[in-house]
Amino acid sequence: MLAEVRARYLDLLVGAVTHTLYSPVDARPIPEDVKRAFREELERTGEWFELKTPEVERAEGRDRPVYAQTMIGLNRIRHLRGCAETVVIDGVKGDFVEAGAWRGGASLLLRGVLAAYGDRERRVFVADSFEGLPPPNPELYPQDAGDINHQAEELAVPLEEVRANFERYGLLDDQVQFVQGWFKDTLPSLADRKWALVRLDGDLYESTMDGLRNLYPRLRPGGFLIVDDYGFDNCRAAVEDYRREHKISEPIERIDWVGAFWRRRA
Repeated sequence: MLAEVRARYLDLLVGAVTHTLYSPVDARPIPEDVKRAFREELERTGEWFELKTPEVERAEGRDRPVYAQTMIGLNRIRHLRGCAETVVIDGVKGDFVEAGAWRGGASLLLRGVLAAYGDRERRVFVADSFEGLPPPNPELYPQDAGDINHQAEELAVPLEEVRANFERYGLLDDQVQFVQGWFKDTLPSLADRKWALVRLDGDLYESTMDGLRNLYPRLRPGGFLIVDDYGFDNCRAAVEDYRREHKISEPIERIDWVGAFWRRRA
């Protein structure tokens, strides 16, 4: 009975943060520059861009929702839930961290998993600038040249709004730690913690590399490294460069058209 109640709670939480409990889907029209960027990127990776129904767009995390607390879609948030439940059930030690939270929906789901399993030991660290993305620094990171995500005002969600979202779900407590600022400045302060799950959603080569350098070394065996933007060239280049430098051999598995992960063996 407890397992059934737990599953129903997490099902509802997934539906709530993705705003898929309701109809119609709360999708705003996709801007033309975003369509063009998606099309160019997906064509380079061999996957053809195609606009689909709002329901499919939300499931695949290709839209910019109006009300949902996450834009990663059903496929990736369900995968995230599975990873979080797995480390709790398997007893993998360590906290959860998301680097790049937007409105906080994925971090909300992680805190919800801990609540569902009665885990009072772990914390969920929510790292974000809460001001959107930084401008690219092509002199140091040429892979980010031309990236325009810093111009997207809808990506800048204030910390107060994210905190309010946690409070709305009854999940704002001492197990949630907000880490505000650019990753290059804040993530080094987390480098000595142990992690069971690390989720990176920084969009840029620079931000992804900041996350890998500061968080991956303390990911415990059996823990998951999840990269939301692996389907984009600059983010994928950061992952591949880091894995090559550190001789990481665990296979990368794709979640969907853009997300990927691996589970650390040792």
